[in-house]
Amino acid sequence: MNVLSSEKDGILVCQVDSRVLDASSARAFKEEIRPLLTQDVRLVLDMSKVEFIDSSGLGALVSCLRQAHAIGGEIKLSSLRKPTRALFELLRIHRVFEIFNSPDEAVLSYDL
Repeated sequence: MNVLSSEKDGILVCQVDSRVLDASSARAFKEEIRPLLTQDVRLVLDMSKVEFIDSSGLGALVSCLRQAHAIGGEIKLSSLRKPTRALFELLRIHRVFEIFNSPDEAVLSYDL
């Protein structure tokens, strides 16, 4: 599992560089994200390459969000593909995460 990160206007933008986020990759995903979760982190996860996500993948995302909130940080999602977006809406996870059409929109949503 690769997570490619860059910084834009003080916001950490990370692209999840994998087609799937499932039981086989959820642990690796959390291990990649955990070091990025520092005090007051402002993070955008670009999910444009993720074609499939299962309950383990959703659990990993929620776990990372909880960790970020515990230290005063925030995680926002961007660029969800249609099937992934539909799953988020079906399970009402879109009420847990702020979701944007592009990483740039997500970055702009933070109060800079």
